[in-house]
Formats: sequence, structure tokens, C-alpha cells
Amino acid sequence: MKIHEHEAKELFRNYGIAAPRGRVVRTPEEAVLAAKEIGSLPIVLKAQIYAGGRGKAGGIRIAKTVDEVSAAAEGLLDHRLVTAQTGADGQPVHRLLIEEALAYQKELYLGITMDRSAGSPVVIASSEGGVEVERLARETPEKIVKEYIDPAFGLRPFQAARISYALGLPPLPASRCAATLLSLYKLFTENDCSNVEINPLAVTGGQDLIALDGKVNIDDNALFRQPRLASLRDVAQENALDVEASRFGLNYIKLHGNVGCMVNGAGLAMATMDLIKHIGAEPANFLDVGGSATAPMIKEGLRIILADADVEILFINIFGGILRCDTLAKGFAEGAKELGLRVPVVIRLEGTNREMGQEMLLSTGLNFFLVSGMGEAASQISALLGLQAKKAPGAGKIESASAENGNEETCQS
Repeated sequence: MKIHEHEAKELFRNYGIAAPRGRVVRTPEEAVLAAKEIGSLPIVLKAQIYAGGRGKAGGIRIAKTVDEVSAAAEGLLDHRLVTAQTGADGQPVHRLLIEEALAYQKELYLGITMDRSAGSPVVIASSEGGVEVERLARETPEKIVKEYIDPAFGLRPFQAARISYALGLPPLPASRCAATLLSLYKLFTENDCSNVEINPLAVTGGQDLIALDGKVNIDDNALFRQPRLASLRDVAQENALDVEASRFGLNYIKLHGNVGCMVNGAGLAMATMDLIKHIGAEPANFLDVGGSATAPMIKEGLRIILADADVEILFINIFGGILRCDTLAKGFAEGAKELGLRVPVVIRLEGTNREMGQEMLLSTGLNFFLVSGMGEAASQISALLGLQAKKAPGAGKIESASAENGNEETCQS
């Protein structure tokens, strides 16, 4: 879960990391009052959205007069800001962070994230702050410093010092940078973060370090023990279908393809999306109903997928384990009859109560394609989309998959 910049900076202050004076506003009038309270011009107005790249998109503005503060606020509030990270639709701007403008000599980048290949947190730092870390990694990787952290011991002072001196800082700012890193790691662990960033971390003329911008992401799986942070969730910044799915305990992510996916298990979901891309199509979503899904949850998942206008075909791919195939069949049947099927549906059932689930589906009188394997599913989806069928890895000749299995239920029902 993401939080806004002003909320991240409040966390920073709680852990002794300095940030500029500022105030959150929601109207141009509040922006003017905030500027007067801060008492010094120019003032920086920063759109609060769940995306980076705001500066290049006009979401960060400097106002030198009170009139400019009002005009800039009117130009940002209640508009959608489109950045390189938001997609073409952008994200709505409902609040601004009004901050004092500070002079500084140098910009640094500090971040902590999880390295899944190493199985540990990693500190990423650079002497070139104010630039996207992805761009640094691509263009000047030699300017990035990494330090892996043993979770059993945490970030040690000598590691923080080693990073700070590797950034080429003089002794005083290097010492303060090390202290900032230790505080940032404490914030990272105590708040169950998956990622924290300060970019840029400014070095002032007085050798102080101030976080000019910050990002904090919280591990969704840990929100149950972080109720205060969970309460900060801004659903206006999230896809409406994602929000709706979370209400029913469904793991849903909107993508930009044309084949809707309903699966159980993240691994099967990834394999399903790989298969869709392999045949030349694109997945429209990631929807993992999980092992504990009930028939009503299946029905809600179906409703959410079909609400996406980009979906041209629905592929239901279930391996019955904890979630039985008959449960899936019941939920699909109820949802399809209630919602109506505006797109072709391809269904693959394997595992617990497979035959029972297939019989339930066949007795509904609904139109769908019941297939017996991944290869046959690929062939059917390709045919429905008018694509040239490709051979699925390890599937043999997909055109003859149903014939080889001798399964008459693979025809259109």
C-alpha cells in the first residue's frame, strides 16, 4: 500500500529525519493561508498522487507571490495529473503539499527495498539524487551504491558509514547521512515497509540533511498490524476495480490487455498470463481468487472482470485444491445467470471435484468452452481472437489436444 508524500514525511519526522516545513491543503484558499503561515516566499506546491514523475508533468510548481500560489493551486486541484507512471488516464489531485522552498548544495538518493533474489533488504544509495533510480541504474550504474542487510542483525553502523563515505561526502554530512540511514532502516522495519525512498535528500550549506521528497510503501500482508498506516489508504488514487476486489478478499490488478483471467494461486496466475502472451494476446487483469474463495466470491470476481470494457474473452483456469472445482462452478453459474455473458468464456478445471464441477457447468445451459488442458485452452483462445495458434511449451500439438484426451466435453457447451 502506498501513502502520500506528506504522510511519508510525517513518518520521517517521527524517526528524526528532517523535512521542509509544510501543510496539506485541499482548496486554493487553504493554499494561500498555508503560504502566509509559512511566511516566506517562494513557496513550492506539490500535487499529492500515488505516482512519481510529477515535476516533469507540471505537478510541482514554484510560486513567488501569493497570487501565484492561488493560481497554481487552482490549476492543480481537482484535475487529473498524467505522468510517466500513471498511464494515459492520470490520477486525480485532491490535495496539495505546500512547502517552504529551501536552498541546498547537493542532492542524494537513499532507498531501502527488498531484494527477493538475495532474500534480504538492500540499501540503495547514490550521489546523484533528484533522478529516478531506474534511470541511474540504466545510464550510470557505477554511481549506485548497494549494501545488503542481514535481517538477523539489521543495518549496522559500520555499513551505514561505509555507504555514506562511498557517496563521496565530507566527514560531517557523511556522519549525518549514516545516522539518517540508520533511522530510515528503523522506519522500514517497524512499519512493515516494502520500499522507502528519500529522493532527493538535500545537503544544505550548513551541512544539514533534509528530505525534500519521500516515498513509503507498506507491505499489504502486514496491514493488519499497522492499523494507523492502513487508515491512510487513499482509494481515490487506486483503480476502482482494484478497490472493489479488495472488499471481497480478491487479489485483482487491472492490466491493459484483452483476455480476462480468473485463477486460483499466484503461480498459476503467472503461468496463465504467460500462456496468453505466448499466443499473441495480452492479459486484461490478474485475478487470484485464492484457495478459500466461496461461490459468492467467485460471483463477485466474475462481476469485476466483466465490468472491464477491455475484456474480449474470459479465461477461467482453476486447479482444485482447497478451492474445489464444484465451488467454482456454482459461483460461475450464479454470476453468469445474474450478470449475463457479453464475451466468450473458456474454462479449464482440474483437481478436486473436477467431474462434479464440469457436470454442474454443463447442466446450466450457458454458452462457454470447456477445455481439458493448457494447450487446448491456448488453441481455443487463439481461435476466438482470430490469432494463429502457437504451440504451447510442453503441450504437444494443441490442435489435437482434445482428440488425444478423447474428451467430448471440450466442445462448446
